[in-house]
Amino acid sequence: MSTHNRQLLLDPGFELTLRPMRYPQFYEMYRNAIKNTWTVEEVDFALDVNDLKHKFGPAERHLIERLIAFFATGDSIVSNNLVLNLYQHINAPEARMYLSRQLYEEALHVQFYLTLLDTYLPDPNERAKAFAAVDNIPSIKQKAEFCFKWMDSVQDMRRIETREQRKQFILNMVCFAGCIEGLFFFGAFAYVYYLRSRGLLHGLASGTNWVFRDESCHMAFAFEVIRTAREEEPDLIDDAFKAQVVQMLREAVECEVAFAQDTLSGGVAGLSLKDMRQYLEYCADQRLVQLGFEKEFGSTNPFPFMDLQDVQELTNFFERRVSAYQVGVEGEVGFDHAF
Repeated sequence: MSTHNRQLLLDPGFELTLRPMRYPQFYEMYRNAIKNTWTVEEVDFALDVNDLKHKFGPAERHLIERLIAFFATGDSIVSNNLVLNLYQHINAPEARMYLSRQLYEEALHVQFYLTLLDTYLPDPNERAKAFAAVDNIPSIKQKAEFCFKWMDSVQDMRRIETREQRKQFILNMVCFAGCIEGLFFFGAFAYVYYLRSRGLLHGLASGTNWVFRDESCHMAFAFEVIRTAREEEPDLIDDAFKAQVVQMLREAVECEVAFAQDTLSGGVAGLSLKDMRQYLEYCADQRLVQLGFEKEFGSTNPFPFMDLQDVQELTNFFERRVSAYQVGVEGEVGFDHAF
């Protein structure tokens, strides 16, 4: 490894030198992430338990059971991809600092969802079923298989040596940021904020607010890695690559629509499969725009409660008192994407 010759972000090796810093944007993302520290113990689920007992019908119970079954393993899949496939190939110490912080945040999300399951499903047998969802619930298994397909595509890649390997690695990042975090989790967030709009499960919603901020930063980092790699090697992104990305997002939308069909099978007032598909297509278009591509679906956001979340929560979050969030955020923090 050389500390003198200019290296590209996806060059093989393990650059250690932080000065002179090649990618200060990643270091700033790391610093901002440190400021956004929260703990699961701050989330109060007391009112949620009462809601589940007294305000939920069979359809809403089925929705929440499917939702937390997805949460049970979703962030663990993301963590595995970080450790096994991403960290070793992004050759900049400041970027690896951010990935280390992200891995901590993914562990925090796993703890949050574990606490959620222990609270919502006190029966050990029911909890065991939730944790086995990737094997036993077809709509969740389909999403997991989609994730594993793209993770496995670079699983045996120990060094990125060729242009094709670089493209394969970037496709993994698109799947990781655009499809898993930017579509599967954003679909899940929509169910949470729909319930909140009905005055239900405020504990889940408050914790999800913090998870959402983390996921937003994770996506921003991944898309910045892609943008930087593309700037350094413009020929990486060609028409064939764009076609693969569009196909990937279409497949991800269909996976999430199948999950919605299962989740809403009991008939939940105020949520329809048609609206969920439209929302997911809207999210997919946002991810394409973040990648610098044209929109594919042309769908609009059908959920007013998500517009409120987009405007109100992103603004108010950084005005919270320090007691509500462990480390105050100073200065301006901007997110360049929408729901």
